[in-house]
Amino acid sequence: MSASEANCTSISIAYVKIDAQLAATVAAVIDEGSFDAAARRLHITPSAVSQRIKAVEQQLGRVVVVRARPVRATEAGEALVRLARQVELLEHDAVVAFGLGDGEGSDVEGAARRRIRIPLAVNADSMATWFLQPLARVARQHPIDVDLHRDDQNYTARLLESGEVMAAVTSEAEPVGGSAVTPLGVLEYRPMATAEYAERWFADGVTAEALKLAPFVDFDRRDTLQHDWLRGHGVEPWSVPRHYVPASHDFSQAVRLGLGWGLIPGPQASDNLVDLGGPPTRVGLYWQQWNLRSPLLDAIAAEVAAEARRVLAPF
Repeated sequence: MSASEANCTSISIAYVKIDAQLAATVAAVIDEGSFDAAARRLHITPSAVSQRIKAVEQQLGRVVVVRARPVRATEAGEALVRLARQVELLEHDAVVAFGLGDGEGSDVEGAARRRIRIPLAVNADSMATWFLQPLARVARQHPIDVDLHRDDQNYTARLLESGEVMAAVTSEAEPVGGSAVTPLGVLEYRPMATAEYAERWFADGVTAEALKLAPFVDFDRRDTLQHDWLRGHGVEPWSVPRHYVPASHDFSQAVRLGLGWGLIPGPQASDNLVDLGGPPTRVGLYWQQWNLRSPLLDAIAAEVAAEARRVLAPF
């Protein structure tokens, strides 16, 4: 052996090729929340689903799902879910590019095979005010099944990062790993209440002392809009009475019924509410999507951006 050969270290790297079918099975289990539900979606038995999950776990040497109710992905499982969704999306785009997606077969099963599920994350107020319109336009042009995941705008990007969704409306301007960001616009909120409510609780003005006693409508325990507004008026929110109404339309309806005051998005403001004053609360929204070339995902992004320009305020 020569000196140079003696000083060389041979490194062998084992390459693991992940079966696309196994990755798709992991994604189905996470989407549906159980092995039984995934089996129905995949048209196989629950035993077959279990065997596929065991096979990919043995191949990778790590657990990919937490067997709970609902089933959750581990970090390794999230990577498989992202892989499965990206493969499905790219395969769909390729089929369309080859002109094979609009075959003459009109049977129900064939039509179902040509459709693709598009999981997206969106905050509740956007869903209630402007986000469904662009999706409806896309659905008229492309065979998609939209799977919406609703969360606070501060958390939707996490769903993108985990692979649960392909794109998200989020308040985060910094892209999560492997994603591209497009500014959409600003959703403005006004503090509003009924005239009767304002007369009862704010007869002497919207003061800090009055705000400490006046009940407000809160969306849920993760939403901070009302809390931040109260702090801006010198009031610690946790001691203020509040009603939890965790649905956008029902939230605004609760305010219109006089249950409390609340921050109402501009498109939901109505004439029977009075503005409590002060500048609007502005929430910047961004579109984050996987950073890969996909005509279908780009078509969705274009429609979303167009609707946002029409409805949202500029930055």
